[in-house]
Amino acid sequence: MKILIVGLGSIGQRHARNLRAIAGGGVDLIAYRVRGGRSVIGDDSSGATPEEAYGIRSFTNIDQALAERPRAVIVANPTAGHLDVARRAVEASCDVFIEKPLAAEWAGVASLVEDVDRRGLVAMVGYSYRFHPALRRFRQLLLDVEAVGPVVAARIEFGEYLPAWHPWEDYRESYAARRALGGGVLLTQIHDLDYACWCWGSPARVYAAGGRLSSLETDVEDVASVLLEYPRPHGMFPVHVQLDYVQRPPVRRCEVVGERGRLTLDLRTGLVMLVQPDGVTTEEVLASDRNEVFVSEMRHFLDCVERRDEPAVTLRAGAMSLAVALAARESLLTGRAVQPASIAPLARVSSR
Repeated sequence: MKILIVGLGSIGQRHARNLRAIAGGGVDLIAYRVRGGRSVIGDDSSGATPEEAYGIRSFTNIDQALAERPRAVIVANPTAGHLDVARRAVEASCDVFIEKPLAAEWAGVASLVEDVDRRGLVAMVGYSYRFHPALRRFRQLLLDVEAVGPVVAARIEFGEYLPAWHPWEDYRESYAARRALGGGVLLTQIHDLDYACWCWGSPARVYAAGGRLSSLETDVEDVASVLLEYPRPHGMFPVHVQLDYVQRPPVRRCEVVGERGRLTLDLRTGLVMLVQPDGVTTEEVLASDRNEVFVSEMRHFLDCVERRDEPAVTLRAGAMSLAVALAARESLLTGRAVQPASIAPLARVSSR
């Protein structure tokens, strides 16, 4: 199978490395990249380029890369360029894997989804945490009405110091720190908004406070406190999502309060804890090496390409979480609660 990787930064190289581990020489890797010559990121100290290390042929022109007729395209360039590259890949009838978030703006998202549906292509958004065993168990318990009962409130938290993310680069030049590249904590750490949508669907309203509040040298929001409101018969069920670029040590966790118990998730340790009203506590540790979730995610995508199955994270799912993040960004700017955008359901059932 020939696969085109667009972008050979940190995540693009991770996917190249994992594809080689999964398929070995059975995959023909090509790449489109604007900036060439960068060394391998990680433990490799040889000074080799990604092309040399992973057996990749690179192009600096996307038309030339697509002329190689890849079966699938992995979109791993900065966020602001996701939609345009994905559109070009779909027009070339390629299956697509688009790193999160799906886009940096809403314009063009619906037409991309419709084009993928019309062509019968496989398209997946890279929300790797959906493949984390602890999150999957957490969601399973949420869906079990006997575990915690009806949920009345939830709090999700992510915090990590941005300059420590990629020690090999100046954080001020990273896509996460630059508005023009689609940065900001709302889009860059959209994982947490996504699993809220995975657990409870699209909220009716979104309200956010925060902004560029720290001394970090960025032009994006580095703190966002987001309130997602879900309708219930007697009011709005609140999910509070706290995101920031400043916390040390890092955290990624969730606590849910239900009528029959309390459920806690720690994604850094893999701990899932259920506390019943009488205080009886059940703990499970479902830890995962960070790269394992990326491997599981890529294996799933390749299986979907081969079998023509619908992936676990569809474009519609990616569009839902994007709409929530963009509603939060609008709320930050306006001070008002915002209703997330949505995409109309399919007019007919897909043939896949």
